[in-house]
Order: sequence, then structure tokens, then C-alpha cells
Amino acid sequence: MRIQKLKETRRFFLSDGGLETFLIFDKGYDLPCFSAAVLLDTEQGRADLRAYFERFIDIAKASGRGFILDAPTWRAGTAWAGPLGLTLKEVMETNQTAVSFVSMLRAEHETETCPILLNGLVGPAGDAYAPDAEISRQEALLIHAPQIHALGKAGVDMISAMTLTHAGEAIGIVQAAKEIDVPVVIAFTLETDGQLPSGQSLGDAIAEVDAATNGGPIYYMINCAHPDHFRDVLDTAAAWTLRIGGIRSNASRQSHAELDEAEVLDDGDPVELGMLSAELVSRLPNIRVLGGCCGTDHRHVGCIAGHDHPLTAA
Repeated sequence: MRIQKLKETRRFFLSDGGLETFLIFDKGYDLPCFSAAVLLDTEQGRADLRAYFERFIDIAKASGRGFILDAPTWRAGTAWAGPLGLTLKEVMETNQTAVSFVSMLRAEHETETCPILLNGLVGPAGDAYAPDAEISRQEALLIHAPQIHALGKAGVDMISAMTLTHAGEAIGIVQAAKEIDVPVVIAFTLETDGQLPSGQSLGDAIAEVDAATNGGPIYYMINCAHPDHFRDVLDTAAAWTLRIGGIRSNASRQSHAELDEAEVLDDGDPVELGMLSAELVSRLPNIRVLGGCCGTDHRHVGCIAGHDHPLTAA
């Protein structure tokens, strides 16, 4: 299985950066519901997505690493069909189109030294920055199963649920992925105090999901937070930190509330983010994926790839 390359590697894979913030602030797109999937509908949109991903693939090749190639489906679940003006059938077709698109990119760019994994992105059913309500694991299973099954049928190597705000939704997502036996990654977002938006600690959220799913996720990630927001809560003596396999950091130190209101992109300091990522890898021995989230682009991921990390040994 392709996923074994990720599990067994001693060299971390790269991901891309903040796709949606790049498209909005750098390319001038008005993304409805923050959904990059709408770009698949036009020739120019597909060309811009291609150029975006190819830049990161080139970085992965130059640094001798694999690449996690995301289908742009973070906001293409059933919860977003209505807001996007789509029927459920149409939104499921969007997921299939997205996987076909990234499959084509992989076929063109994968090499022996740069393996590429197709990653089906799943996002929260509500607002990732300011969730108005938590949903139960049963509700999450019903909401997310159609998209996860569509992505699996289309041929992704793995599912990553990004920017989750509470454990209940994560559990339902894992259960949906287990129904079709597709590897799943759970990525929680954290506030400036290092806690989930629900108020739960990261360690407790990981423990709750693992207990409810028999250790279902292949690993956990932290995304959509600056390293300064969470590095002090990483208790490296605790077993749960061994479950963290990926980091996709924000460029900005701003809170989610501040980012939500921002009219100008805060792209932070790419060099500093690379150094902070190197520090996190030195503290988290099971890191297998590094990349960026909001406000990051090829500069940030290039700096992350360019630093001499412990995992770069052959």
C-alpha cells in the first residue's frame, strides 16, 4: 500500500500551505463558503490549482521528500451542499472530480524519490473558527459518511479531517472512514491557549477519540494554529504526544477571531516558521507530515523543507 511509505519513512512528507487564503488574498478569488472546490468548475480555476500544487511538488522533489497532495474538498461535504447551492448528488460529484484532478497531477509528477499520496480533505460541518454548536458522534457519522465514502470510492490513499474543533465530530469521522477501511488522520485546531475551541485539552481529545475508535486514526495533526499557541502544551513525557504525526501551522500569531476579521493577510515570517517547525520535530518523534495552513505559501513550506531536521537521515 502507498500509505506504508508514510508509516515507515524516516523522512517527513511535505504538504502544501494555506490554499484558501492564497486563493483569496494572492489570486483575488471570492470563494463561496471558503470552498476551493468551486475552482474545479472553470478552466482558469483548474489552471490556478495546478500551478499552486506544482510549486509545492517541486519543493518536495528538490528536498528529497514525499508529498501529501490534497483534493480541494475541505468545504465539499454534505453540510455545505445547500450553502454552495448544490444538490447532494452534485456535491458528491464534486468530490469525485477533485480526486480525478489530483490523480492526474500525481500521474504527471510522482517519482521514485518523491512518492505522492492522494489525501481526501474533510472539514467540520460548522464554522472551524467559531463553532456555534458541537455535534454528536452519531450526527457526525451521518453528516460525513457520504463525502468520505465518495472520496474513498474515487481512489484516495487516505482521509484527513482538518480544523476539527471537538472530539465528538472527530469520532464520527473516524467511524465513517473505518466503514470503508480507508486510513484516516484527525487534525484538531487549537486556540491561542493551546486548547481546542471546545475548551478540551489536546491530550484529552486524542485520548477520547482513541478510546472510542480503538485507536482508529493512523495519527493526529495540529493545524490552523501558530506554534507559539501550542508548543507549551506539548508534554513530551506524555504518551499522547507520540500520536501526533503532523503539523500544519498558521503563519500568523493572531487568534482565530482576529484572522476571521482580517482584511489583509498576515503571512508572518517564513524563516521563523521553518525554525519553529524544526523545533517541533525535535520534540515530537513521530512527525511524518509538515506543511502550512492559513497565511502560508511556498515560501513557508520551502523554509520548513530546507531546515536540517532529525528525520532527514537516510
